Amino acid sequence: MQVRITGTIEHIIYRNESNGYTVFNLLSEGKELTCVGSFPTLQEGLFIEAAGEMTDHHLYGEQMKVSRFEVRTPETKEAMERYLASGAVKGIGKAMAARIVRMFGDDTLRILEEEPERLAEVRGISDRKAREIASQIASQAGMRKAMMFLQKYGISQQLGVRIYQEYGEDMYQILETNPYRLAEDIDGVGFKKADEIASRVGIDPASEYRIRSGLLYELSLAAADGSVYLPQAELVEKASSLLRVSGEETDHALMALALERKVVLKQGSDGEDGNIVYAGQYYYLELNSARMLLDLNRPGDESEEEIRQNLDKLKESGSLVLEEEQQRAVKSAAESNVLILTGGPGTGKTTTINEIIRYFRMERKSVLLAAPTGRAAKRMTETTGYEAQTIHRLLEISSGDEEDRDIRFERNETNPLEADVVIIDEMSMVDIFLMHALLSAISVGSKLILVGDVNQLPSVGPGAVLKDLIASDAFPCIRLTRIFRQAESSDIVVNAHRINQGQQISFSNQSRDFFFLKREDPNLIISNIIELIQKMLPGYVDANPRDIQVLTPMRNGVLGVNRLNHILQDYLNPGDASKKEKVYGDKLFRVGDKVMQIRNNYQLPWEIRGRYDVPVEDGTGIFNGDMGAIRSVSDESQSLEIEFDDGRFVDYPYAALDELELSYAITIHKSQGSEYPAVILPILSGPPMLMTRNLLYTAVTRAKKCVVMLGSEQAVRSMIDNETEKHRYTSLDERIKELCERTSLT
Repeated sequence: MQVRITGTIEHIIYRNESNGYTVFNLLSEGKELTCVGSFPTLQEGLFIEAAGEMTDHHLYGEQMKVSRFEVRTPETKEAMERYLASGAVKGIGKAMAARIVRMFGDDTLRILEEEPERLAEVRGISDRKAREIASQIASQAGMRKAMMFLQKYGISQQLGVRIYQEYGEDMYQILETNPYRLAEDIDGVGFKKADEIASRVGIDPASEYRIRSGLLYELSLAAADGSVYLPQAELVEKASSLLRVSGEETDHALMALALERKVVLKQGSDGEDGNIVYAGQYYYLELNSARMLLDLNRPGDESEEEIRQNLDKLKESGSLVLEEEQQRAVKSAAESNVLILTGGPGTGKTTTINEIIRYFRMERKSVLLAAPTGRAAKRMTETTGYEAQTIHRLLEISSGDEEDRDIRFERNETNPLEADVVIIDEMSMVDIFLMHALLSAISVGSKLILVGDVNQLPSVGPGAVLKDLIASDAFPCIRLTRIFRQAESSDIVVNAHRINQGQQISFSNQSRDFFFLKREDPNLIISNIIELIQKMLPGYVDANPRDIQVLTPMRNGVLGVNRLNHILQDYLNPGDASKKEKVYGDKLFRVGDKVMQIRNNYQLPWEIRGRYDVPVEDGTGIFNGDMGAIRSVSDESQSLEIEFDDGRFVDYPYAALDELELSYAITIHKSQGSEYPAVILPILSGPPMLMTRNLLYTAVTRAKKCVVMLGSEQAVRSMIDNETEKHRYTSLDERIKELCERTSLT
């Protein structure tokens, strides 16, 4: 039930500056009430009317969950004095506030807003200080006026502040003529929100502004699905359907966007009829990445004889005998400045990387190692013996937004990496944004070695970088295909390759590391999962139960991530008096829980601790897919302490808990780049577009010592037969070929 309460903000208990989430005490009729909600403009001392619902929090008692508020004129001299003394106006303290109210009485607010120069009549306020106070009052009044105006169009306080900060007083004209600018200029305002505002404002549904915004929106949806462009005919059809306008009107708006260089039109490649359309940034990300790769791709400065002699030395000093493919990889790394190394599990990628590192270390060249995720970097460190970092840390990330569009790195073309050789693992996970940033930080003359399994799931972000680089045929590419004898004894490796080739696997359970438990009842499957984690697998694979990972194809459903995590938390980390908890919406976080970051947060600070918990390194940025465990819950600091798997500790504010979820079970997509001692795969049924061969292949290859499948044999067989892959429109290979042709003509 909605209630309205008027009062003065007595004390702000907690505030998250990034999203405006605030907890404060409201003094109303002599009683204090705790209020919670998002309030970007609130200050102590403000007199407000708040609307919302009364709730009974299980820990904090009665609270008001505020949905909206309006700043009101203080109704008494006492309220005005309290407002001025609160620090809301810089330069006015308690004594000064008392003198101002004593002089102007009930006329104080009017004086502040209409004749602020008269403040100089008050003892202790100079003409200059009066002007400064007047400027602050005007700014605050402008913000309050803007918030009241924006509320008419259903715009939240938090979003309203960002709109006002972006446009200032121009906001009114923009909203009433072209609210679709919000979708282009302000992160977090998509087409649908801008369209909703435009509808309330009364903008013509056939407005060119609306059609142009709809076209950009469809391109952004394509990017969210991994594509960097759309065929023009497909884009026009999608946008026309969305906007309910004719294709002719849509084509006209598209040409206008092209003239403004907000989109790029290109002739489609072979097999594509007509033009293709890029959002401008994606075209230039691919084009510039292609240019930088070709600039790097120059012959090395060593002669063939020097390379041969060094390879002989390497062979003499090593105890390993490399296969022919691996020898070619090491030789190619020495000869070339860009090398692609690809292969499935058990084909010797790690051994080859180690020999490449040994070769360059023998030459006294500096080598940097990196991977897209913390887990992948940690694994790279363990298998090579040399420190590996995430690519974000390698490039020294400084800031960025949630959609990765404004990521800024300290390492770039003006401050490149200081390395002779850069080796990147798990390249299938690298999208076009990260690839462009990486290339920008590598000097011509340095070597770049890209390692990955092209049959893994593609990157979450737009692009198909590894696949396109191989398809371009412009760089040396060594494909490791032979499964080594040691790996041949692993049914994980053998079955992974069978799955990748579309061959059915055995369900006989005559294996030491690959098992299938036929189960049709989802509840029995869950019961078996709990038993496997608690009792059967830890000793079998010599691992902690929390290191055994449940992977599932989907988020929802009886065997989806959401339901599994809720159940597994109760059994694997049950509540008791010694474990503090935090309820956040429909989530419950408990000390000891496994958790995962589900979106990039570039501002969140972390530290790595040494002996006696003394910080030895710090930085900012926690990324989508990072996993860890909750070490403590503090209501006093309103935060959780989380230790991530790569050793970083983070004090995680309550207000950002929407970026965190339990990770006893995770989707197969989220497991990319990770390796676990044992993997449990519940597989019953699901949509064909999701239950695919490469999804199953990715899941199986995440296991180091053991895979246990539970569910339907037919569902597994269907996944192996289903070679469907969601098509991505990408063209890095075409841009590379295009630049190569230009070079050959000049």
